[in-house]
Amino acid sequence: MYPRIIIAALKGGSGKTILSLGLAAAWREKSLQVAPFKKGPDFIDAGWLSMAAEVPCYNLDPFLMNEEQIFNSFLNHSGQEGISLIEGNRGLYDGLDIDGCCSTAELGRLLNAPVLIVLDVTMTTRTMAALVRGCQVFDPELNIAGVILNRVAGPRQKNLITNAIWKYCGIPVVGSVPKLKENPFPERHMGLVPHQERDRARKAISWARKIVLDNLDLERIQKIAGTAPELDLISHPFEAKTVAKKMPFRPRIGFIRDQSLWFYYPENISELEKGGADLIKLDAISANALPDLDALYIGGGFPETQAQYLANNVPFRTALKEAIENGLPVYAECGGLIYLGEQIRLPGHHYPMVGALPLDFVFQKKPQGHGYTILETCGQNPYYPVGKILRGHEFHYSKAILTAPEERVRFAFKVQRGNGIDSGKDGICRKNVLGTYTHVHAAGEPDWVKGLMRAALNFKEKKGGKTPEKLKKNI
Repeated sequence: MYPRIIIAALKGGSGKTILSLGLAAAWREKSLQVAPFKKGPDFIDAGWLSMAAEVPCYNLDPFLMNEEQIFNSFLNHSGQEGISLIEGNRGLYDGLDIDGCCSTAELGRLLNAPVLIVLDVTMTTRTMAALVRGCQVFDPELNIAGVILNRVAGPRQKNLITNAIWKYCGIPVVGSVPKLKENPFPERHMGLVPHQERDRARKAISWARKIVLDNLDLERIQKIAGTAPELDLISHPFEAKTVAKKMPFRPRIGFIRDQSLWFYYPENISELEKGGADLIKLDAISANALPDLDALYIGGGFPETQAQYLANNVPFRTALKEAIENGLPVYAECGGLIYLGEQIRLPGHHYPMVGALPLDFVFQKKPQGHGYTILETCGQNPYYPVGKILRGHEFHYSKAILTAPEERVRFAFKVQRGNGIDSGKDGICRKNVLGTYTHVHAAGEPDWVKGLMRAALNFKEKKGGKTPEKLKKNI
């Protein structure tokens, strides 16, 4: 039956992330199997949910994935005996257009999941019932099954709102959280859990768990999740996840995961394995050499927070630069793009990076790119055919500055939506390197895996290896 529930809100900042984390940690403590999901492309909340549930958190994004891909990801990573906890984003009906495209409500209808609305009740009482009733009338097909009150001033306010919501909306209040003086969650690093902050993060999750245990009716919420109806597997055929291909020939694809570069959608890693890659985990801060690789994938993160450590590791930077000069295929996203540049410029300090791409990076107080992207492949590159349209997202505070004449720089993408690197262009190319601000989700873009695998196999052949014809045809 796939018990499931969506934690939503009327606006951002209402407290749904902290309560979702607390629910995941509390249920896990009670030995309930929890499968966490995050609606949208957000990798920050997803990182916290993964830590709270102690299992990977998967993104369900109607912009990056079609309905079948969302269905398959949900079913493959959910449990029929536990509970799937889906954290929404922004306001319940907020989407990309007037029809609510890509909203939390759209995902709720697709998965036929009960929705709990977290209400910030600051300085209100009966008006909350009007807002909830409005949400019910606005989309009668959406199953709004309950409400959690947050930032409650006292018992009188709680009782007034609880009774009003039951009288006018016919749904229960399943939790009431008082105004809290403390909030141990570090806003700058929401989701970023580098090694030196791991204890701090666990303490924050433990705090959220206690808030939930003290103020929410977990048993009632679990029962609501259990009322979710059977999923429509006729309209959305289910393809069970496959295991990694077993073959004697496996291209060696490295990926950097350390305190500076840590953001990878779980599917991007698992799809490479299923495609036949032998994955090699690397640490750009502590490793003193680069192993023999056929390709390298560098994800996102906040390299600026570890700039000194990255710069200090000269042997690794030198080895990577030499490998790139010798043709190593490298696909780099956002933080990985920054790491491959010339230097990171911070106030009072300039930190040298790999130097494979003619870019310096300066950091601003406000995001320089934040939201969904659409890219048109307009230039030759090792990974995508010309004409290919990609959907992704970008989130970065850095601004790229070209250190070479513009006429000598090659870009693979024309930006149809988003900001990119320079004047509507993204996907800077050099040798077999492609660096982009856009993150691509492998579950929604299968050609990403194929492109990286193809580049790895081509490079392996040039080094003297031989690719089986059957494998070539599959890619």
